Amino acid sequence: MKHPTQLLKIFLITSWLFACTNIPTSVQPIPTEVASPTIASTSTLPQSDSSIQMMIIAMPQMHKDRAAHTATRLSNGTVLFVGGFTNGEQALNSAEIFDPETNSFLPTGAMSVTRQSHTATLLPDGKVLIAGGFNGDYLKSTEVYDPATGLFTPSGEMKIARSGHIAIMLNNGKVLIAGGTGEGWTFLESAELYDPEAGAFSLTGSMTVPRESHTATLLPNGNVLITGGHQGRRTNIVIYDSAELYDSVTGIFSETGKMTAKRQKHDATLLVDGRVFVSGGSDERDSEGAYRSTEIYDPNFATFTSAGEMYAARYKHTGTSLLLKNGQIFLIGGANTAEVFDPQRGKFSKITESVGATRLFATTTLLLDGSVLYAGGYGANITSNTTTWILKFAPAPAPVTQTVSPQDNKQ
Repeated sequence: MKHPTQLLKIFLITSWLFACTNIPTSVQPIPTEVASPTIASTSTLPQSDSSIQMMIIAMPQMHKDRAAHTATRLSNGTVLFVGGFTNGEQALNSAEIFDPETNSFLPTGAMSVTRQSHTATLLPDGKVLIAGGFNGDYLKSTEVYDPATGLFTPSGEMKIARSGHIAIMLNNGKVLIAGGTGEGWTFLESAELYDPEAGAFSLTGSMTVPRESHTATLLPNGNVLITGGHQGRRTNIVIYDSAELYDSVTGIFSETGKMTAKRQKHDATLLVDGRVFVSGGSDERDSEGAYRSTEIYDPNFATFTSAGEMYAARYKHTGTSLLLKNGQIFLIGGANTAEVFDPQRGKFSKITESVGATRLFATTTLLLDGSVLYAGGYGANITSNTTTWILKFAPAPAPVTQTVSPQDNKQ
């Protein structure tokens, strides 16, 4: 392994099975090689009416180290990992499947081109649209992965080459793609729609400003909330506190309330009540300006309101904040700690002091059994990794002796 052994032990304080209370945290060593799933730590913690066993389980490593990749849970519960970049920032065309039934990674068909900072969208028929990205060139090309054959097939080209854009499935079955960067390192306000039946793209209304490193959240009414992002680089960067709504009926973007802070490389997650939880990100200083602050957008009033501060500053964690079945938000990306946010109480609760090295541009996936798959990303010196973990929750009738096995948590 390339990096020294990290210290890790996770005590999770929330689950979608039971209500949780305060949990002590500590750090323990983890194993160096994993040929099969290994329980890194277990603990039975008291709950209101019963106990729940919470484990972090080291999974077999991915076949390729990946960051800025995509992870999509397929209809059968397996997870498709696509592209990203490997050490040396070389874009990948490879893909692999994680099977939670066998806890194994299996190779599958390769894409026609290498891609990083692309998007992956699960289509109504169970296939996956892979769009755009960067491999030294900005890409117009798209392809569709078919789980039945394990193959990628080229699909229609986007109207505009783009990387670092957003893609989101609309209620009408079409995919909205907006913003990002394009040829000549230009920043894009343009948007387009993919029609899975026609396999073709068409332009739709443009955003009010060009955006990269922004978020997109589908609201209950079918519209899409776009928040933050930036245009420009380095001394010319402009980071937005603005937000806008895409009307899926008219195809028009319009401004909505301003955030309490300008944010890029942040995350946004739909809450059970239809509001949107916005977390972290950074200012012009990038990693030095990463935020602990959060806020909530209320679509009824088109306003953003502060939701308090996380225990850890987080950025480059877009798509890693998960809505759990109990309505709380699980946060693990962009920092070396894990925590949950309870929107009913407006409170953050720390799960662990450390989950090893900070991972940027990693992925989290909520599996069908309610456990969370955490994979890839990069750490120091932009070193991508193959390490994956499952955070698993299960009822436990009696206390379990804590166990520890060593595992190298590669940055």
